[in-house]
Amino acid sequence: MARKLRVQFPGAIYHVTIRGVERRALFLDDRDRERFLSQLADGVELDGVRVYLYCLMTNHVHLVVETPRANVSQFMHRLQTGYTIYFNLRHERAGHLMQDRFGSVPVAGDDYLLKLTRYVHLNPAFAGRLKAAPLKERVEHLRHYKWSSYPGYAGRAKPEAFVDYGPLLALVGGKASQQRRSYRRFVEAGLAHTDEEFVAILKEVRWGLGDEGFMATIRDLHVDLTRKHQRPEDVSFRGTASLLDDETILAMVAAAMGIGREAFRRQVKGGWARPIAARLLCRHAGLRQREVASRLGLTTGAAVCLQLKRLQNALDHDGDLRRTVTSLEQQMQQRVSRRRP
Repeated sequence: MARKLRVQFPGAIYHVTIRGVERRALFLDDRDRERFLSQLADGVELDGVRVYLYCLMTNHVHLVVETPRANVSQFMHRLQTGYTIYFNLRHERAGHLMQDRFGSVPVAGDDYLLKLTRYVHLNPAFAGRLKAAPLKERVEHLRHYKWSSYPGYAGRAKPEAFVDYGPLLALVGGKASQQRRSYRRFVEAGLAHTDEEFVAILKEVRWGLGDEGFMATIRDLHVDLTRKHQRPEDVSFRGTASLLDDETILAMVAAAMGIGREAFRRQVKGGWARPIAARLLCRHAGLRQREVASRLGLTTGAAVCLQLKRLQNALDHDGDLRRTVTSLEQQMQQRVSRRRP
């Protein structure tokens, strides 16, 4: 069987799906689900991927991610391999756990992206017996479904540090203080009035999801790559429009932390400037950890990894620190948005 070509774009947003082989369960209990999310969070830091949303079902998973480094295959290989090894060891089994590798569809256009988020987040409310359940019951189930990013978006649960909420909430417009409520209304409206046209489009997707111009570009790239038998790694589509330069990021962090630019290269016990800068350089400049190390006066990429883990742990319980990082993330996303045509 011919190898399936997989086009990857710097800064592209993907709808990624994972399915259990022969429709078998990927998760047997909550411990399995927690392990998968832990490995997903690790991938955010290790591969510089931005996770916008996720939804874990019994035998499949939906993710919407952005890949500034055009490394969706690397990210997914790490996630799938690590989880399969864990699952097989814990449940004393062998062999494949997941069907094929994974499905990935590039998405462009705010309207398409927003509708996609609703489709993904509504999955738990249309599963099994809930398809025929009263509307009120489905709403309550959706709002309290632990294994989806929706409760965090809807303001019904504590935001998770590895999920980047700002960009998608911004799509609903309005004041930041009202965006979660507006997004909740947008998603839950889909319980009573299903967007059949969008669902039909999604089921027919082959190369990508977007307007006619985007789809034509995607189709042409696939045709060209198939003809030339090239390995489609790091194909430039959106270029670096989603990235900021490292000096801009360091300047923004320095201003937010009230420090001078030179302070990043000084070791300060318990300080947060270096870890925050490391996180944002990975996410918004697309730098690898060893490259971040050279910018921050650290010796190795492993040292950067330790900084990132320390920050991640602190974000779970330090509200002021979380607000600082979230504010910087939003400012950077706004800069990127202003640069896009």
